[in-house]
Amino acid sequence: MKEMVKLLPYIKQYKGMFAGGILLMICMVGFELAGPLIAAAILDRHIKLGAGNIVIQPILYLIALFLTIKLLHALTSYFAQIVLVSAGTRAIQKMRLDVFKHVQNLPIRYFDNLPAGKVVARITNDTESILQLFASVIPMFMVSILTIFSIVGIVLYVHFWTGIVMLVFIPIVIIWGVLYKKYSNDNNHIKRERNSDMNAMINESINGMPIIQVFNREDQIKDEFEKINDEYYDSAKGLVKLESLTGENLANTIRSLVFAILVYIFATTFLGDTGALTVGIMYLLVDYITRFFNPLFNIISQLSIFEQARVAADKVLEMLDAEPEVKEGQTLNKFNGNISFRNVNFSYDGKRDVLKNINIDAVQGDTIALVGHTGSGKSSIINLLMRFYDPNHGAIYFDEHDTKEIDKQSLRQFMSIVLQDSFIYSGTLLYNVRLNNENITEEEALKALEDVGAAPLMARLPDGIHSELAERGATLSLGERQLISFARALAFNPKVLVLDEATSNIDSETEQLIQYAMDVVSKDRTTFIIAHRLSTIQHADQIILLENGEIKEQGNHEELIELGQNYSKMYEMQMG
Repeated sequence: MKEMVKLLPYIKQYKGMFAGGILLMICMVGFELAGPLIAAAILDRHIKLGAGNIVIQPILYLIALFLTIKLLHALTSYFAQIVLVSAGTRAIQKMRLDVFKHVQNLPIRYFDNLPAGKVVARITNDTESILQLFASVIPMFMVSILTIFSIVGIVLYVHFWTGIVMLVFIPIVIIWGVLYKKYSNDNNHIKRERNSDMNAMINESINGMPIIQVFNREDQIKDEFEKINDEYYDSAKGLVKLESLTGENLANTIRSLVFAILVYIFATTFLGDTGALTVGIMYLLVDYITRFFNPLFNIISQLSIFEQARVAADKVLEMLDAEPEVKEGQTLNKFNGNISFRNVNFSYDGKRDVLKNINIDAVQGDTIALVGHTGSGKSSIINLLMRFYDPNHGAIYFDEHDTKEIDKQSLRQFMSIVLQDSFIYSGTLLYNVRLNNENITEEEALKALEDVGAAPLMARLPDGIHSELAERGATLSLGERQLISFARALAFNPKVLVLDEATSNIDSETEQLIQYAMDVVSKDRTTFIIAHRLSTIQHADQIILLENGEIKEQGNHEELIELGQNYSKMYEMQMG
């Protein structure tokens, strides 16, 4: 139940609404249970007098009171539902926002082994399950428990032994709840986990659909999805069996036992010489006994929803408990662009170093090119530069400030990056350039686009810079998407520009345009380039050849060609 305790802060934020809804439900229970009392009073105080002795006016008053109570019951039930659903929806709205905000602040390391689809499932499906808990299950439990004990209390007062019989069966429901939790817990966890797995796989399949179709992997992907779907089905079937075995069967068994015992009690009491029950009392007891079962069965039927919501809450809270990137260290208010890697070693898993004794010195305006085979450590250097990770040994300095002592957001405000796979958001071209940063004017965004040679792109779009772009830039060429990414990076006017395979998807003509733009914008900016095409980095101030996480060669293009080793051979191979 620790999950429920952790959810209390969200309930407390809207405690007034929750309290109001619960108060309305308490009133609803009171109005509901008052009806049989009025009916019993009519039967025992007026109807039993017989023909000629019945006074109609008091009966009419009681009937009017009965109808008024029924109307109040309907109104309180209606408004209680509205208030509790509204409170629950607001609490989940706040939770969903908190989860999304928290995800934005989680370190990159957290997502290394977590598919995007699982993150989506946590924020959408799991929070929706918790909404059922807030808006329906918990209020229903409270009202049912209140109804059960109110009925037992009244029946104990009216007929002691009948109340005792009803009271005996309450522990059965409690025991059933404990057993249900014990045996359903594993199936509920597997069901939620496989639901997340399916979301992750669907998301991955849609993004990778061209690869799946080109390589004819549809059947394989279908089989993998079917396996996950079967595990989901098996866990759901286990829950259904558990509910079918004990849910309705348990309810009917309890109902039959209670009625058998009460029939005996009523018969002996009603037919006895002393203490005979009146018609009104008989009606009252039968009515209350019937009502007694409804909340019992409601609790039993809602246990599965409660367990699913509890497991969903566990998943969401697990994500909320993940340590975010802490805003610590000093604020970097001024940065000239001088960067130094000093004896840097780094490992992702703490066991195998992917970078070993890296030493790089870049002064303001330098262009540093990183080359090497896949897995040589190029991207790891960029990850450290952006402070997605920190070195295990050694240090990185920005203007002689150790990056570990600088707040990450403060450091990143001076940086822009262009990735190999450019991401285009649904929205206008202007939005994609400035990402809703109002500090970047439309004129600055236009200039950035023009600087990278995107004027032809704007000319062919119907509304120019205000044209709406499809999700992921589906209607744009690879080169056009890359030009937008370049413009985005330049519009933010960084001190450090990172190009991660940024020209790999661009044709020769576009490459010339970008190369010209880069010569203009790299002035007074420190630029790090990861490149496989050596023709794009001949102008670099330093070219660093990496192999197995170590620097093997370092110098400018002419120096490395003259050295005549690995870089020279790679260049000759590419240039033919």
